[in-house]
Amino acid sequence: MLANSIVVLDFETTGLSPDQGERAIEIGAVKLENGIVTDRFQALMNPGRRINSFIENYTGISNRMLAVASPCAKVMTDFASFIGESNLLAHNASFDARFLEAEFARLGRQVLGEFTCSLLVSRRIYQDAPNHKLGTLINYKNIAADGSFHRALFDAEMTAELWLIMLNDLSERYGLEDIPFSLIKRLAKTPKAQINKLLTNYANKITKAVQA
Repeated sequence: MLANSIVVLDFETTGLSPDQGERAIEIGAVKLENGIVTDRFQALMNPGRRINSFIENYTGISNRMLAVASPCAKVMTDFASFIGESNLLAHNASFDARFLEAEFARLGRQVLGEFTCSLLVSRRIYQDAPNHKLGTLINYKNIAADGSFHRALFDAEMTAELWLIMLNDLSERYGLEDIPFSLIKRLAKTPKAQINKLLTNYANKITKAVQA
């Protein structure tokens, strides 16, 4: 499976950890197939309790908006159908993966695809970036951003745009036409100093295979 065929997602939540009882309040996602956006998903969801003023101010999502939203169970059931068995991507994926797994567990479901993290990958291929926050990287790569960060669909769309640029940069640097998801998984776990060796060796291996 290729790294440019993936579902890019983002959660807004009541707090930092589902282990502490926090819940999702919005999900946004973009489906990429061969580097093309083919579908989108966005929904607010009612967590069954009020959110605090910090979350309201941070996200722009109000208790009034959530009061008329569908319950988490309904939204996450629909989202499970949307993602199917696709591989998944998020910026700071450990956060979003925990909430996805927790919300699915409440439904007796499991996440079928594998996660990778654009934050971890960016730290390895953009080592001279000021930092690796999503907004900083959007500016760093001169990506036009017309919307509000900390809303789920906008963040997912921005992450998807950044991701495709990251893959293109890797393709140009190392002469890679098709970048498999498995290579990205390895890259995200490789120490920064070993990234060039990893990708050079992979590119050489592919070249030899083509020439054989």
